[in-house]
Amino acid sequence: MTRFAFNIHATDGRARSGTIAMQRGTIRTPAFMPVGTAATVKAMKPGDVEAAGADIILGNTYHLMLRPGAERVARLGGLHGFMGWKRPILTDSGGYQVMSLSDLTKRSEEGVAFRSHLDGTRHLLSPERSMEIQRLLGSDIVMAFDELVPTTSTREVQAAAMERSMRWAKRSRAGFDAGGAHAEGAALFGIQQGALDEGLRKASADALIDIGFDGYAVGGLAVGEGQEAMFGCLDFAPGQLPADKPRYLMGVGKPTDIVGAVERGIDMFDCVLPTRSGRTGQAFTRAGPVNIRNARHAEDQGPIDPACPCPVCATWSRAYLHHLVRAGEILGAMLMTEHNIWFYETMMADLRAAIEGGRLTAFADDFRALYAGDQSGESK
Repeated sequence: MTRFAFNIHATDGRARSGTIAMQRGTIRTPAFMPVGTAATVKAMKPGDVEAAGADIILGNTYHLMLRPGAERVARLGGLHGFMGWKRPILTDSGGYQVMSLSDLTKRSEEGVAFRSHLDGTRHLLSPERSMEIQRLLGSDIVMAFDELVPTTSTREVQAAAMERSMRWAKRSRAGFDAGGAHAEGAALFGIQQGALDEGLRKASADALIDIGFDGYAVGGLAVGEGQEAMFGCLDFAPGQLPADKPRYLMGVGKPTDIVGAVERGIDMFDCVLPTRSGRTGQAFTRAGPVNIRNARHAEDQGPIDPACPCPVCATWSRAYLHHLVRAGEILGAMLMTEHNIWFYETMMADLRAAIEGGRLTAFADDFRALYAGDQSGESK
């Protein structure tokens, strides 16, 4: 069976449409991966996530190592069997969460010592331990362990973090390769760092290519630098990575972020936005986001988005969803989240079709114009 094979079927400018073949299924690219942080895409059943068009989901090393524990998940059949998801799963390395959620951290060449945000227990996450956890989870795509620093850091700090990340990438490669049967069926992605600096990004890319990975992520973006700065980095960063490997932009993002990143050669995305927004009453539509809590929806018998093919838009009105969300009913969060996942996956299908038809520029321009026009009448 195919361990990992990336094939580009069509290009349009820098954008690519293709497939990643793996043992648990084929991933169509550009792909959006719904985030299943704690072995669940919040408010969604696995079958409904797949029905929306998702070929792969993301799990989180940090959260799962703390609860219920990677060893426990392994004893219970691995992450796929534990949560009932049969298709590929990508797990992030845990580095971002260690540095953003933990009460106390101490970084060293060995790794990051931290205190759990749940109960204060002490842990050490290193490249080797991250690889071990992802192996115990049974991840299909494993992410190398890296160090993230703010884009506002000095160049000296950014360079030191990038260089350490490259040393950790080499250790991640060795730790992954020592994983026996798991390594024979899974893939390992390296993570490019260097903040917004083109020279640092190039040095990072060269180091990763020298080590050798199945795919490459552009890390360290979508951390508050703004869309213009992010796109400025994406004007050069993807081109520094191998053209015959998938490129993954971590933690992105808003619909217009994704469209712009696809235009710049990115193949894979993940973000908590569609699920988090669904739980807080925000729906995504072709004409911009809608706050379903707004009183103007109280008697609106139309769907969230007339152009949306999802079961929610085919069945329930804005008025009903407004009622559910305002009443704090669990079904409101479920239906809003389902619609948002369908919106994102439909957008990805439309992007793939536009690339394959050689009309990406027209599609992207129309998408941005309608989305920015906010014809839903909502205030952003």
